Amino acid sequence: MKFEWFVARRYLRSPYRPAVLRLVTAFSVIGVAAGVATLVVALSMNTGFRETLQDRLLGVTAHVSLTRPGAGGIRDYEALASKFAAMPGVRSVTPAVYQTVLFTFAHEARGVVTKGIDLERERRSDEALQRIIVGRLDFSPDADGIDAVVVGKQLAQEWKLSPGDYVTLTSPQGRLTPFGMLPRSRRFRVAAVFDSGFYDYDENWCFLSLPAAQALSGVGDRVSVLEFRLYKPEQAADIARKLEQAAGPGFAATTWMEENRALFRALHLEKLVTAIFIGLITFVAGLNVLVVLSMTVTDKARDVAVLMSMGARSQQIRRIFLWQGIAIGATGTFAGLCIGYAFAWIAGTYHLIPLDPQVYAVPYVPFHPSLLDALWIAAVSMGISVGATLLPARAAAGLLPVEILRYE
Repeated sequence: MKFEWFVARRYLRSPYRPAVLRLVTAFSVIGVAAGVATLVVALSMNTGFRETLQDRLLGVTAHVSLTRPGAGGIRDYEALASKFAAMPGVRSVTPAVYQTVLFTFAHEARGVVTKGIDLERERRSDEALQRIIVGRLDFSPDADGIDAVVVGKQLAQEWKLSPGDYVTLTSPQGRLTPFGMLPRSRRFRVAAVFDSGFYDYDENWCFLSLPAAQALSGVGDRVSVLEFRLYKPEQAADIARKLEQAAGPGFAATTWMEENRALFRALHLEKLVTAIFIGLITFVAGLNVLVVLSMTVTDKARDVAVLMSMGARSQQIRRIFLWQGIAIGATGTFAGLCIGYAFAWIAGTYHLIPLDPQVYAVPYVPFHPSLLDALWIAAVSMGISVGATLLPARAAAGLLPVEILRYE
């Protein structure tokens, strides 16, 4: 064992230190641990929200959407879908018709978004259709020829909808009659209820068959969008550019990152602000380390003078107090990481903190601890602790044995 670490450890563990010094040392360790643990929990929560929202968005929305603005939709969508399905990186291509309609049931009405889909292709890529909780996913017309609709869990709960109920969908895309332009209105039978896990979709989305959606909107044999799912969603920007070039003029491709840019930018900014402000706790704990070592230097001045008179060099004295600061910082950092990651794991696994899904889009606080966060948190914490030891260590190395021992 090196001489410096041996003396530093004896100073930290000595039962003869003043009670105030022991108390301040304990508070320093607790302060560092509290700052590190709080930072771990806060960043785990932020990462959990970002990754959970991203996973759920990618599960129910397209990675790339190809549209034809101003042309009333895409006419030759089947040929385009077959062409682009062979493009490298593309997992699936599904046509869809989107429309905002008036949803009416039991004398109540509200606006919802309907999505007309090809069921066989859509159910393989859209996770919402893989989470049917009530009913059966079947768009076949009933005995009266009435088409089916699949509604979200929240909408079904609020309006007491169940499979077999009949609703009316009214499209703003009107039809011309002798009495003028009238809205299109059709009855539908509720076939099933899905639970996407995303409140906004469960509250405001419905699925129709592609022919039923085309008839309701009056667009004929056209679709409003071709939706692409990719093997690697992070490559969406590159593939979107290739799609625009291959589709030709008049087409526009947008990615899931562009459509949700404001959301993820806000989460990134929140993570940065959280790290800065909670990091101040660790900075304050570093000031406690400075106080502890300053008091230790004063208390051990005679010991330092004796060591130096026996041949200890200034660099060795400096390292004694550096080791004390490192030990305090390392103990607090390790304890904080253990506490923070244990809490994040338990809370994330058992969903200890419920949330209002109407506000936060998820029913509980998700925690996703990151190893990278642990590395930089530990580095910052130790950097602050070591930085706080420099001034007291330099002061200890500058003590003059003659002045201290003159009257001993």
